[in-house]
Amino acid sequence: MNREELIKKWLDNNLSSEEQKAFEEIEDYNDIIQIDSALKSFKAPEFPTDKNYDSLKSRLKFNQNKSKQWYKSLLKIAAVLAICFSAYYYTTTLDTKINTQIAQNANVNLPDASTVHLNAKTTVIFNKKKWNDTREVKLDGEAFFKVAKGQKFDVITTNGTVTVLGTQFNVKQRRDYFEVTCFEGLVAVKHDEEKAELSPGNTLKIIDGKQFTIEKELTTQPSWLRGESSFTSTPLKYVISELENQYDMTFIAEDIDTSRLFTGSFTHKNLDLALKSITIPLNLNYIKSGNSIVLKRE
Repeated sequence: MNREELIKKWLDNNLSSEEQKAFEEIEDYNDIIQIDSALKSFKAPEFPTDKNYDSLKSRLKFNQNKSKQWYKSLLKIAAVLAICFSAYYYTTTLDTKINTQIAQNANVNLPDASTVHLNAKTTVIFNKKKWNDTREVKLDGEAFFKVAKGQKFDVITTNGTVTVLGTQFNVKQRRDYFEVTCFEGLVAVKHDEEKAELSPGNTLKIIDGKQFTIEKELTTQPSWLRGESSFTSTPLKYVISELENQYDMTFIAEDIDTSRLFTGSFTHKNLDLALKSITIPLNLNYIKSGNSIVLKRE
């Protein structure tokens, strides 16, 4: 059954279970549902109909029956125009929002063939309808971008904005941690009033509001695409936070100094190995208790 037939049967509340599943798998399913919800909740704007009608009545020499018919027709036209305007406005301003959960990655194709690879616990938002005018992605979390050449491309986060034309780069924004690494092309980063340009292999970090020296990155892609998280002189609290993003566990670190700096990496595929990779270099122990892990000093 084609897309139009599925939509028609859905509007008639006449989908079988198999047809419902097929309907939910069509490309613009989410857009259709959101538009339907918006129209159901739509309320036509109020306007002084009596006053407008009196004005028309005093100017036009219609008989009473024709005046009533015109008045009703006017209301119908106004309601239809209002609904059409609402539907048009809603569809042209509709954003696409994509989330990943704990230990989940995802690949997203943008309207211009640019791609975004999302790390765990990440959200991206963009607008397909406005893409030809503004290439703009809002990011909360971590993502690796491969941007098709073209006009300016912006990645907007709460900690700063990354601007490019066509390149490959990684952006990580979690709480008070902001990190941008350029792998290809040229990347411009704006944080508050500060601006910096990154060439391939360079990284900019801003942790707890403090900007760190740009470092040299020798790889061609971020380590998390290979299934591990890597850190250089990073406070332990952010390493723990990333562990929680990759493993469905809660970490308790009340008895240790989480401001200590950690340099190293941990795998996303083996919790025990990941814990040893972090605790051994820092002379720490850990105890598992259900879905919690308590970090302790030796």
